[in-house]
Amino acid sequence: MVALVSSFVGQLPCRRHSTPSRTSSFLAPGSNFSSAGRPRSHARRLRSRTNAFPVVSQLKALVFDCDGVIVESEGLHREAYNAAFQEFNISCDGGSSTVIWDVEFYDVLQNQVGGGKPKMRWYFNKHGWPVSSVVDKSPETEEEQEKLIDTLQDWKSQKYRDLIGSGEVSPRPGVLRLMEEAKSKGLKVAVCSAATKGSVIFTLNNLLGKDRFESLDCFLAGDDVKEKKPSPLIYQVATQKLGVKPEECVVVEDSAIGLAAAVGAGMRCIITCTGSTKSQDFEGAERVVDDLDGPPMVSIDEFL
Repeated sequence: MVALVSSFVGQLPCRRHSTPSRTSSFLAPGSNFSSAGRPRSHARRLRSRTNAFPVVSQLKALVFDCDGVIVESEGLHREAYNAAFQEFNISCDGGSSTVIWDVEFYDVLQNQVGGGKPKMRWYFNKHGWPVSSVVDKSPETEEEQEKLIDTLQDWKSQKYRDLIGSGEVSPRPGVLRLMEEAKSKGLKVAVCSAATKGSVIFTLNNLLGKDRFESLDCFLAGDDVKEKKPSPLIYQVATQKLGVKPEECVVVEDSAIGLAAAVGAGMRCIITCTGSTKSQDFEGAERVVDDLDGPPMVSIDEFL
């Protein structure tokens, strides 16, 4: 028997203007962010350039997130997590059913908690640490919990790589074009992802190609920084490695968490939303589009 674990998630609206979020159960009272870091306050979604950055410096770098931006990855990650839960008999109800993250639940979770290990740790802290084939009983010590999380993450990451390497997955529309445009204009190009380094390297090698990946001026993964998005740390480190100022960068993100990280670092940000993030509000974004090829198409020239 399989248990669906989405009972606390309401029907998410697809909205273009600010409305109270129905996923507020994730949010910690009295904080500007949830424990996972989602901004509490959003205004309307923006479909054109805004005056959020009234003084625009010369553009010198274009920075991409990976999951959700370079690849439409939500479904692939969810499939890999569920395969890992099945492989190791992960059960939070005493063994009567295996944990499954359904589409509705995962759409909310991934926009609240960044990174694979933090997602599982958040879930198990909320629903109880599971019995499994990894340890003899529900893990009680930090060491046992880490062993479980590490085992699941390693297996899940390999499953995700298998899916990416199948040859059936392509970059999102406009990604390669915009990278080439940036290079042709003499801009630096970087990728900053909250995912684990091994997973991101494999994804970029397969979707960008080895030559394009190795030509990146900067590549950072979640392993490279101590704080996950919405902390701006990964983008702050990127500016140091690129040798540019934050205001000289444009970031391409897909979620409110990523936007908060980019804006918090003092960068301009384009949002290319996905099916799971299109209902979010993106206050402070310079552009919000369904994909980079539009309509309207996003071009480097408009940011120079």
